[in-house]
Amino acid sequence: MHPVDYHVSPYAGSWYPGEARELGSLIDQLFAASEQRTGRFIAPNPAGFVVPHAGLIYSGTVSASAWRHISAAQPERVVIIGFSHRGGPHGAWLPDTRGYSTPAGDVAIDTDAVARLAATGAFQIAGEAALCDHSVEIQLPLLCRAAPRAKCVPVYTSRLSPQQRTAAACALAALARDGALLVASSDFTHYGRSFGYTPFPADSWAPERIRELDESAIETAASLRSELFVDSVCKSGATVCGVEPIALLLEALSMLSHCGEIFGEMLDYQTSGEITGDYSHSVSYAALGFFPFRSFELAREDGNLLLEAARATLSRYLETGERVPVPPPCLTPGTDRRATAFVTLRSQGHLRGCVGRRAAGQPLSKIVPELALSSALDDSRFQPVSRGEAPLEIEISILSPLKLVPDRSAFRVNEHGAMLEAGPYRGLLLPQVATERNWTAEQFFEALARKAGAPLSVYSDRNSRLSIFRAQILS
Repeated sequence: MHPVDYHVSPYAGSWYPGEARELGSLIDQLFAASEQRTGRFIAPNPAGFVVPHAGLIYSGTVSASAWRHISAAQPERVVIIGFSHRGGPHGAWLPDTRGYSTPAGDVAIDTDAVARLAATGAFQIAGEAALCDHSVEIQLPLLCRAAPRAKCVPVYTSRLSPQQRTAAACALAALARDGALLVASSDFTHYGRSFGYTPFPADSWAPERIRELDESAIETAASLRSELFVDSVCKSGATVCGVEPIALLLEALSMLSHCGEIFGEMLDYQTSGEITGDYSHSVSYAALGFFPFRSFELAREDGNLLLEAARATLSRYLETGERVPVPPPCLTPGTDRRATAFVTLRSQGHLRGCVGRRAAGQPLSKIVPELALSSALDDSRFQPVSRGEAPLEIEISILSPLKLVPDRSAFRVNEHGAMLEAGPYRGLLLPQVATERNWTAEQFFEALARKAGAPLSVYSDRNSRLSIFRAQILS
């Protein structure tokens, strides 16, 4: 029996199965489906997540991609930031209860952490009945499955001023520095007449247009700049219901300098329209993870497997003339990671080819051998590699997720690479390019503009987009 002062979640039996065995079976299926969709790689040391909150049969597979990471991390305390769909009181609020009861088990609230947050003055306490919402409570069965010993800190937000957001973020960042994991609950675009949002017809182009709206919001969320994210959603009109929880999460994450530079990555994405086949009424689900750069670095053994695959692929081509990618001799969770990668070839120290590919759902074990061939044969700056050439040196660059930045001040030469997008202009330079040429930051950006075919004035154009990244170099 659950304690009498525990809140019994009203969403059991409607938003998810009300019987423990059926619910457990569903969550197991969701976790398995997530691994099938996104691969086995689990980035360690997560700092925070954005997770969807529709009924589990709709958003649960996408949500599981985040909760699988949480399961690997086994945090002792999870802060779940939600909001009331009914329109809760303005500000940041904490429910006055000791825990929750669900068919998956009871979830204790960390009352010490609640008291600590309330003492800052940035949070107020209200009765659970005034705050209760599925944005928080749909996460509880997943929390029970992923981290059954973790305590929960539920937070409800509504219409925070910038000053209120900063104050609340400072308090949450202090908890995070003490080991708490931050999770913001939000769905993305709500499209259809029932949502009062039909900026384009529900035709064959609707899925692509919905995704464009979502990707714009997701990209600005990955910037970790709450004001940039909020402004982007306001300008695009995307109906992201959890703007406040996401903005509060981003503000808090931006204060976590102790764990190194944090990057945001989309772990999975799907729409209800894709699930039901009906895009006249569609809600978007995205799971975002925020990690320090070191979390994305592959183990040495995984890197050696990828290098071996690239070497074997090139050797096979030079021996047989067959353009056939050779996979690594064994597959691991690390080689199963989805990431942007470049393969650079050099001959006697001189560049012989360099080709990259943005992450598109393919594992590194597949794209690295393919890139090795493309670098040897398809780089238009060079003649294709042929037999009899000096042995090729192979370098693989595994990129972090891109981080959109408002200007060049966030760039650090010799640490960051950058991508420039401005209308028809597009260019990318890896971070080691500056190191190899002993460039300053200004020289790097001059070269990046040349690579994109753009004038230097492109950096003062408000429509230009600049993103930075780091890279793990395997050679």
